[in-house]
Amino acid sequence: MKIAITGGSGGIGRAVIDLALTQGHSVVSIDRARPPAELARADVTFVEADIGNYDALERALRGCDALIHLAAIPSPGHHPDHVVHNNNVVGSYNALRAAAEAGVWRVCQASSVNAIGHSYSRAPRYDYFPIDEQHPTYNEDPYSLSKWICEQQGDSFARRYEQMRIASLRFHWVTDDPAAPAKFYRDLETGRAKHLWAWTHRPAAARACLLGVTADFQGHEVFFIIAPTTVVETPSLELAERFYPDVPVRGDLSGNHSFFDSGKATRLLGWNHDER
Repeated sequence: MKIAITGGSGGIGRAVIDLALTQGHSVVSIDRARPPAELARADVTFVEADIGNYDALERALRGCDALIHLAAIPSPGHHPDHVVHNNNVVGSYNALRAAAEAGVWRVCQASSVNAIGHSYSRAPRYDYFPIDEQHPTYNEDPYSLSKWICEQQGDSFARRYEQMRIASLRFHWVTDDPAAPAKFYRDLETGRAKHLWAWTHRPAAARACLLGVTADFQGHEVFFIIAPTTVVETPSLELAERFYPDVPVRGDLSGNHSFFDSGKATRLLGWNHDER
């Protein structure tokens, strides 16, 4: 397949490019920032374009078989709220619309666990543990709202174009080194409990992106792409009882099981976080 990747110069983007080439795909990397010279690859077609530039994006997608849309502002707080929201929402719409216009019917886009309202909420609300894709949203910040809207746009395009397959992937703290989130979460008393001690290994995120455009499913689907265990020593049930005593536990939180259920990604995509 010829796969276009927006945000190809970013951390997840570079991992997806490496994996795609390993799997025998060809790659068009679309980004407003060129990759560092030491990471540039002669076997990747680079297109310098901003996701806000619809015409440039549509031109870059011509002749491609799939799109992995990763370009976005990755968190609130570093840009004005309206910039975060508008960049992410318009970027997602442009990516989906340009894909449809170019006849690219396989699309994967980066969403976030924050689509439900999570680590950027003042006091996040959880209805049950572990959380699955049926959990409602209580988002309240511009980033989380933008990711929820990106998913709603996926629903809309899948209704409009019945041949389109769209995967929205909900990551959390994508990293090459689990020691980083483990260190952050170690102090349990600083309000960090609202992150639910979750993380995603970068190679696992990259595999999910490729499966998002190669797996056999229909329409638009949302997937949690989270490690199956937390990165703290305290058992998950103890954490739930300590920090969220009023949240019902409906599934397995034994041991250090994650507060997120990524089973849907296993069933529909064939994805497993700890695959080697």
